[in-house]
Amino acid sequence: MGSLLVAVGERGVCAITLGDNPEALAADLLDRFPEGQRVLDDPEVGQALAQLVSFIEAPTLGLELRLDVRCTAFQQRVWQALREIPMGAKASYAEIARRVGSPKAVRAVAGACAANSLALAIPCHRVVRSDGSLSGYRWGMARKAELLRRESIASLPREPEEA
Repeated sequence: MGSLLVAVGERGVCAITLGDNPEALAADLLDRFPEGQRVLDDPEVGQALAQLVSFIEAPTLGLELRLDVRCTAFQQRVWQALREIPMGAKASYAEIARRVGSPKAVRAVAGACAANSLALAIPCHRVVRSDGSLSGYRWGMARKAELLRRESIASLPREPEEA
């Protein structure tokens, strides 16, 4: 899955990024939050990071992070709709546009997904084209496919264990 970077502010987790180069992720984050400080041993960051790694490994655990969501009103509606997609399920951009009451705003929904800086917590990886095929993902198509694969496997019904 590559590198995972978490940023926490006074109001909660404000960025979760995925990538291949941790230095590039950190530089991008410092560009976005120039007043930010790099702290590697903060307990809240450590807790968030541990929860995110656990979620990647076992998606059924879910995420219970205190988020500092910074977005427009439209992005807020889109991101809330994304958070309502069950783990292991997918929705199309058009379906999300209908859910937020703007059925013609398919491109705006795609833009809201692209603007998401809270990977995994705002599950834009669950959005696909109307034909079900994968399309763009800010954190890379291979990561999107892998996240969906893991969630699909995790959501399969389990056989009852014998006593």
